[in-house]
Amino acid sequence: MAMTRRRWMMLVAVLAVALAWPAWRWFNPPPVVEPFKVQAVERGDLREEITANGVLNPVRVVNVGTQVSGTVQALYADFNDRVTAGQVLLRIDPAIFTSRLAASEAALSSARASAALQAANARRAAELVAQDYISRQDYETSLASSRGAAAQVRQAEAQIAQDRANLGFTVIRSPVSGVVISREVDIGQTVAAQFNTPTLFRIARDLTEMQIEAAVAEADIAKVRRGQLVNFTVDAYGTRSFSGTVSQVRLNPVTQQNVVTYTVVVLAANPDGALLPGMTANASFLVSERQGALLLPNAAMSFKPEGWKPQRGTAGADMVTIFVKVGDAPEPRRIKVGVSDAEMTEVLSGPLKPGELVITGGAAKAKPAGMFSGPPGGRRESANGGRGGEEVAKPAPPPARPQASEAE
Repeated sequence: MAMTRRRWMMLVAVLAVALAWPAWRWFNPPPVVEPFKVQAVERGDLREEITANGVLNPVRVVNVGTQVSGTVQALYADFNDRVTAGQVLLRIDPAIFTSRLAASEAALSSARASAALQAANARRAAELVAQDYISRQDYETSLASSRGAAAQVRQAEAQIAQDRANLGFTVIRSPVSGVVISREVDIGQTVAAQFNTPTLFRIARDLTEMQIEAAVAEADIAKVRRGQLVNFTVDAYGTRSFSGTVSQVRLNPVTQQNVVTYTVVVLAANPDGALLPGMTANASFLVSERQGALLLPNAAMSFKPEGWKPQRGTAGADMVTIFVKVGDAPEPRRIKVGVSDAEMTEVLSGPLKPGELVITGGAAKAKPAGMFSGPPGGRRESANGGRGGEEVAKPAPPPARPQASEAE
């Protein structure tokens, strides 16, 4: 009886194993493998833009300096103050220049007295030479001395004019009306103007007009033109967009680490004063805009099937070969393209229609399908070889040495 039950159990086990394999195949069909990555061609809007960064500055900034050296005695303007043309901004200690002017005035008085004496001597010499009491040479010597004294008077007068001008330069006035955006000195500070003119103040004439000095790469500079629309943002206002226009493309290239850029000046209105000097602007230059254009993914222009060779004589700057999925095979199409952005390119002409599937990449990685397919991306190999909760088998110990039997 026990033998019959054991046979039945073995028979059931064999049947279970025989039926398990078809059941597993039924619930785990072979994965569907797509031969290509495709994307549908569609119509839409396209904006071709180039980007650049720059610094915001007022359109007109005047640097106020000094022509004389000295110690700052008084300040009458500070940061953000509005000033008018001719307003006193700063005074330099005038003591040295006042003394120089006094010395020049004394020298002028001495020169005038000497000139008067020499002129009288010249007149007396003229009378004496007429009566032959002195020689002609003595007369000419006296006349030359009179003229030299008169020249010294004019020189002393010029020195006085210079000293008076220097004394006037100790009072620094605003040359224009505007806003003080920078003050470089303080009371008691000594300014020296021997070799160059130190900057004391920077005054912006009008903060309602700002400009961006953007650095545009040499590869994009050909697409920038005067009057071009520019949209830009600044970090202080997040996604708020400002607009401006290109006013100048400077011809002077700037090279940094073998990278060549050109400075493009963009004018922007600032009626509410939101834009401040020194802000960094992230600018987008609108090159062209298309509406309702036939759009092709940029990735489709770089895909080429394995073994495909282009035909001779089909090269062109604006002609490209793409591949359309027809059935399960790629079909080449020769099209003419236009403007492009980071993702899409405009199709100008060629045998391509909306809705067709263009190939953008090679075969996709196969993914197992079915209810026992496991996590996405394939099954994960378990530590115990897929035996569920069973413990990992330990390696078998080495076989024991055979022992001698009793019969031996």
